[in-house]
Amino acid sequence: MNQRGFGMLEVLITLLILAVGLLGLAGLQLRAQRVELEAFQRVQALILLEDMAARLRSNPEAARCYETVGTGGEAYVGTGSEPAACAGWGSISTRARADSDLNEWDDLLEGSAEAQGGASAGAMTGARGCVSYDTVNEVYTVSVAWQGETETVAPAVSTCGQNLYGNDALRRVVSQRVTLPDL
Repeated sequence: MNQRGFGMLEVLITLLILAVGLLGLAGLQLRAQRVELEAFQRVQALILLEDMAARLRSNPEAARCYETVGTGGEAYVGTGSEPAACAGWGSISTRARADSDLNEWDDLLEGSAEAQGGASAGAMTGARGCVSYDTVNEVYTVSVAWQGETETVAPAVSTCGQNLYGNDALRRVVSQRVTLPDL
């Protein structure tokens, strides 16, 4: 029996199987990192959402100052914007507080809470925040939008950040309705 080279063939097949397995493992690791980033961004968005909802609840006299809705569609604070100054609602001090709250929220949406190498690095990709007021139901809706890593179904819960991320299937949004106490 002549079996020369048979051991070498077994080694090559084993290496091929091992290479395919390692490539699969690398793909799985990449997918896990994407999912971890998406989860991190969602947690950050929920923290910023609750932050603004608390600020809104604590300043009911100037609550309308927190609205970010513009005339040409839903306006926002965060990436690529500057909050507008409040006029016409509440007292001078409550308006100043609302302006300060919106400026701080804008900074947080842009990642000022964490810095790396002198640059803001703590927020979600393209984070934007919106506050709208429903005059019929007398309820505020606070939303945070950001760009996700992979495409999903475009969110219908809010128009915050709509058409600002290229493909709307990359847009992620979390929203909370806020009803102010009638004091």
